[in-house]
Amino acid sequence: MAERITSRTNPLMTHIRKLTSSRSYREKTGEYLGDGVKLLDEALTWKAAVTTVVYTASVALPALPEGVRAVEVPEDVMKSISPMEAPQGALFLARLPAAGLPEILSGQRYLVLEGVQDPGNVGTILRTADAFGADGLILLEGCADLYNPKTVRASMGAVFRCPAWSGTLSALLPLLRQAELPLLGAALRWDTIDARQADLTRGAILIGSEGRGLSEAALVACDSTIRIPMQERCESLNAAIAASTLLWEGYRQWAPGR
Repeated sequence: MAERITSRTNPLMTHIRKLTSSRSYREKTGEYLGDGVKLLDEALTWKAAVTTVVYTASVALPALPEGVRAVEVPEDVMKSISPMEAPQGALFLARLPAAGLPEILSGQRYLVLEGVQDPGNVGTILRTADAFGADGLILLEGCADLYNPKTVRASMGAVFRCPAWSGTLSALLPLLRQAELPLLGAALRWDTIDARQADLTRGAILIGSEGRGLSEAALVACDSTIRIPMQERCESLNAAIAASTLLWEGYRQWAPGR
């Protein structure tokens, strides 16, 4: 039986607003927020740990698992808690998965981000990593929160399907050495090669921020560096576009004919 809440100051509504605005609050409470029926359906399909669904009467919800709290709210309350200017009529809360680096990297193809601060870019990159068969996304220092509502929305459900972790460069490097995976930086260095000539079927591709590129520590740690060919008058690409291009090239090499 669904509950009905009509007050904007109800504790659950306050909780939702804090989840939207604060990374530290999400980490403290162990929950994050998703919005929209389509994203909810993806979360349920891929067995995300959904705890609560908040919706308006005009929305047709998918079947909810037993134990998920369902709360109906009026349109004005939904507007007050939704992270979107045009609310989709449904929000859901889910438990945060473990975010630390795994003990081993058992896959072959990873994407690593350093200093990519825009949540939309991080979500888009995760969506692309999922589409092109990467074994996971690793977020280093200075990246946007993977569970920011904007990141979750931009991932289009990939946040529930593609493994993703957060950690430091110093913690990642031993894992790469143990797995015998090279770190391939998207940057210019004396040994930089054209991405079309690089072997991208195995390794971890490292993308830096648009404004600063890779840090000196990250650049030194790279086994080799790669560049995306483009017209000389263009200095760089958006981080999501650069990641997408290299992921596609790796996928093309790894799965020819697909």
